[in-house]
Parts: sequence; structure tokens; C-alpha cells
Amino acid sequence: MSGAMSTVVVDAVEHLVRGIVDNPDDVRVDMVTNRRGRTVEVHVHPDDLGKVIGRGGRTATALRTLVAGIGGRGIRVDVVDTDQ
Repeated sequence: MSGAMSTVVVDAVEHLVRGIVDNPDDVRVDMVTNRRGRTVEVHVHPDDLGKVIGRGGRTATALRTLVAGIGGRGIRVDVVDTDQ
């Protein structure tokens, strides 16, 4: 995946996540490359973690489906718990 496509994926995820949280200024989305491949890391305010994951993980699954559609199947999406 090219750098431009990575930017599109990150921007799309950030835009969607900012729309569903109560603290949009605390949203940060990063593309990380490691030995397991590329990962989109979503950082949100601790109070918004449940909204991003969703009931039964539905919202997180929808984000993963979106990323697979935009950037291909080789990209993982992780919602990072900043309390740890």
C-alpha cells in the first residue's frame, strides 16, 4: 500500500471515530508498521472507549470492514486502551 493510501485510511477512520465520540479533540489515529504488518491504532478518551468498540464489538467490526474495503485485507485495526 502506498503512502497516499495509508493517509486515506487513517483520515477516513479518524473522521468516522470523531463523529461518534463525545471528546473528538482526544482522537488520534496512527498507522504503525511492525513485523505483523500494518496496524491502524485508534486512541480515544477513556470515556469514549465503549462507544468506539460498540455493543458486542459491532462498531469496531464496522471500522475493520471499512479499512478492509479501502486499504485491503492486510491492515489490522486496534482500539488502544490508554488507561493501561
